[in-house]
Amino acid sequence: MKKIIFVTGTRADYGKTKSLVISLQKNKKFKIFVFVTGMHNLKKFGSTWDALKKDKIKNMYKFKNQKIADRMDIILSKTIVGFSNYANKINPDLIIIHGDRVETLACATVGSLNNFRTAHIEGGEVSGTVDEILRHSISKLCHIHFVSNSKAKTRLIQMGELKENIYIIGSPDVDILLSKTLPSLQSVKKKYQIRYDKYAISIFHPVTTELNKISENCKVFLNSIKESEMNYILIYPNNDAGSDIIFKEYKKLKNKNIKILPSMRFEYYLTLLKNCYFIIGNTSSGIIEAPYYGVPTINLGMRQNKRAYLESIINCNFSKKTIAKKIFKFSKRKIRFKKSKHFGKGNSFKNFINILSKKKIWETNIQKYFKDLKIN
Repeated sequence: MKKIIFVTGTRADYGKTKSLVISLQKNKKFKIFVFVTGMHNLKKFGSTWDALKKDKIKNMYKFKNQKIADRMDIILSKTIVGFSNYANKINPDLIIIHGDRVETLACATVGSLNNFRTAHIEGGEVSGTVDEILRHSISKLCHIHFVSNSKAKTRLIQMGELKENIYIIGSPDVDILLSKTLPSLQSVKKKYQIRYDKYAISIFHPVTTELNKISENCKVFLNSIKESEMNYILIYPNNDAGSDIIFKEYKKLKNKNIKILPSMRFEYYLTLLKNCYFIIGNTSSGIIEAPYYGVPTINLGMRQNKRAYLESIINCNFSKKTIAKKIFKFSKRKIRFKKSKHFGKGNSFKNFINILSKKKIWETNIQKYFKDLKIN
């Protein structure tokens, strides 16, 4: 029986890996452990570890790696200590991490320095901020890569990764996106006390490389949605540096057309997204999930820069006039674009389990080598 540790630090990465965790828990060839840290354990962000409890995730270990005011480098160091102690106690055959968070970097570091095989989900993608730097750094620390598409695989090969250790499985959250068992819109609205029939979703995260611009950009964003007179479900940002500036602006909001939620269970969020008029902000959800439903995305600023070029994604700078025009266009009637399959076809967990069931992956060399490209 192979021992596997999954790491989750946010509502987002859990939503993306949930189908994999649940599927493997049912497989007698594997024993699954889940290291729960980051935003999951912060009351301010909705104590989202409770979602794992409701999903009956087994062998769950909670580690509080931060206080609200902690800098990202401090969170990194605390997570390294906590995860090192935990991983060496479990002695896993594989560590599975996702994305570009500081917790992911910490756990990849532990895996690399302790000779634990470590697999990275959704490496090889670009976004244009410090998140991209973290993502590429994490990939270089990991031995195995589960990527969304061929473009991501090509980028990893450009970074010197061995192509035989890169597996295209699609983005795991697409499995849930395309599920036929999502909750009804009526049940979602009841659970979260949403009274709007016509609404948009808004999510605004801090950009850590633009801390001096966050306050002004957030004000432009909030004034744009307030003055549009559209109804909005406004969901809390992540806890990156600068989130306190965003919260300060949110506290000033007193608008009956804006419903603020700290967090949502992923399936409930997807139902809300599927039925909204558009999504506005700088969240990866507008780049990855929304296009699968054909939902328009008004993508603000550079946080998701170069992530995907799709018809349904309209990129805007922080110009109140420009944003107002886009909001007006998509709030008049419910517009739907051609649905995208850029990040997979919804069979990630099957691809994932098939790969883990083969001998090859468990023989992946722990000693990494840089593969030079042949350049003419």
